[in-house]
This record gives sequence, structure tokens and C-alpha cells, in this order.
Amino acid sequence: MERKDIIKRSLQNTLAEHLFKGKSIIVLGARQVGKTTLVENLLSELNYPVIELNGDEADVRELLADTTSTRLRAIVGRNKIVFIDEAQRIGNIGLTLKLFADKLTDIQVIATGSSSFELTSKINEPLTGRKYQYQLFAPSYLEMVGHHGLLTENRLLEHRLIFGYYPEIITHPGEERELLKLLSDSFLYKDLLLLEDVTRPILFEKLLKALALQLGSEVSFNELSRLTGANHQTVEKYITLLEKAFVIFRLPAFSRNVRNEIRKGKKFYFYDNGIRNAIINNFQLPSQRTDMGPLWENFLISERIKALSHMGLNVDRYFWRTTQQQEIDYIEESAQSLAAWEFKWSNEKKARIPKTFTRAYPDAACSVVNPDNFMDFL
Repeated sequence: MERKDIIKRSLQNTLAEHLFKGKSIIVLGARQVGKTTLVENLLSELNYPVIELNGDEADVRELLADTTSTRLRAIVGRNKIVFIDEAQRIGNIGLTLKLFADKLTDIQVIATGSSSFELTSKINEPLTGRKYQYQLFAPSYLEMVGHHGLLTENRLLEHRLIFGYYPEIITHPGEERELLKLLSDSFLYKDLLLLEDVTRPILFEKLLKALALQLGSEVSFNELSRLTGANHQTVEKYITLLEKAFVIFRLPAFSRNVRNEIRKGKKFYFYDNGIRNAIINNFQLPSQRTDMGPLWENFLISERIKALSHMGLNVDRYFWRTTQQQEIDYIEESAQSLAAWEFKWSNEKKARIPKTFTRAYPDAACSVVNPDNFMDFL
């Protein structure tokens, strides 16, 4: 019987379809988005003997680092599935996974990792052509609609805009503020500040707060350097780390035809509204906030990214702006189409797609997204 408190993740069916196809399955994602729970739920529905190994444990790291196929066979025994959690902690994990794929062809390996910059650098070359790789996000709007229905989820919209979608936040109502502060600190201190590349933790925190405060605005590395007191190279390096740790993502500027289009601009968004609000320690209700426009924008774009991932669609994502401050919040481009959306939290403010854009891109599908019709966008 399916437990009512288990949120069925869209990725679970995809993983099930790719079992025993001769490749390792790699699931990447930020800390605490539910990677372990996802795999354990999948394994509970299968009729295969499983061995679970956690890279956080020292003896597991010793067993799996610099090993041989003979030793791996002894470790696995009669099990048919090997689940390696926190795989990025294991030395030479890519070579170990390659041995599984090449020598233990009857064994299915599923590995999870909380930091793409740690795990992908270790597995990409050894596992070329030998892996299926996926990213798991925090639960999405659509997954929660599937969990408890459209009406209930839409009633929680303002709550999601402030506190986000992390599993622990969803399942512990009333404890959101405390748990989000713990979560945001774990991003900083467990995944990022422990890296050798982060030599100035105070600066790192200043940068993250500056990005949170400039949500939805065009960002300049030079301006961030001025705000944090760091040089341009350090700012760029730390932002790259935040992107690879699944904390933030960027939108570049879209430019094709118009002479005064901004060509080199960039905006940064957070994968989760709750983490962003925890960084600036602002959990006020929407009616008391001055940043609902950027929060609405962040929510819609991050949820759209989840929806595209669930559907297996690959598109290029942008924002658009001219030197005269004409702007479109979000653009998607594929080989077949171009679409543009303007986001408005308040229905009292009329939103229009700039004529400069529609004249330059007459084939683009243009829409305005507000709280009344956002379900169509997601």
C-alpha cells in the first residue's frame, strides 16, 4: 500500500525504465532535495536484492576507493542492485563505477551525489557512454498537485512563494523558518565552505546575500566585486561553485535582431524561494513585502525548469532587455519555436509585451503570466 506522506517523484518512473540497461544511473541534486528517499522508494517497489553503501562512512570509502573487480564482486555478493549514496565522497568513484559497468555487467549501480562539481568531475571521463545521468530538484508544483490535488496546492501558493518546496519544509508545517535556516547553512558550510577553493567564507556569504537581494535584476560581476570587496575572478569562481551546487542558476540576455538589445547581460535566480528568503532572513507574508515581483519571477522560472526537466525537454532560456529598459522576463528558444513570457504578481498592473520585441520577432508566441493563469505556464 502506498503511504500517503510519500511524495511520488516524476523521476522515479524514468529511473525504473532505465534499470539493467548496462549503464550506471547517476542522480545529482542539491542537499536535502530527496535523492536518497527517491532511490529508496524505487528500490522498495522492486523485487531485487539490494546492498546500500553510504559514502559518508569511512569504511565504505575505503572499500570502494582504488578497488578491483574481484573485490567488488565480493562486496556485492548475491545482490543485484548496488545503491551508493553520497558517491562524491569516494575517491576515484568514476573508476569504481567503470569497473561495475565493464566487469560486473549483471549488477545495476545507482549512485547519488549532492554536488555536481565534485561528482561529475570524477565520473565524466571514466563513465563516457556508461551512465544515465539525471538531476533531481526539490518537489515541484506539479508533483505536489499530483500529491494532494490542484485546489489544495493552489491554496498554498503564497506559502510556497515564501518557504519553497524542500521536502522537510513541506512535511513540517510551523517549523519552516528554523528548518530553512538550517538548510541554507548546510549549503554554505557542508557543501561549499569546506571546499579548498573557498578560502574567504565571509566574502562568500556576502556574495550570496548580494545575489539574493538583486533577485530578478541584471547582475554585473564588477558591481558584485564592489559590493563584496572581492576581485572579479574570485566573484566569478564563487558564483560558478554556487551554480554547480544547485543553489543558483543564470539566465543570459537574448539578442538576435535589435540594435539596442543588451547582449552580455545576466540574471541569477535561486532554485528554491525558501533558500533565497532564508539567506536574507525575510519570511514576511506577501502582503508585507516589497519584493513580490522578483519572488514571483523566481518561483515561475524555477518551477518551469523543473517542468521542462520532467518532460525531458531541452530549450535555451533567456531574459530580454534593451538599453531603453524595455524588458521581457523570460524567453525559451528551441529549434522549432521562440516563446516569451512577462510575469505579473498583481493583476492590477497591466503587462504588455514590448512592441520592439514583437516587431523584431513576429513569430514568437508571447504571453503574460499571473496568479490566475500560472498553471498553464507550469
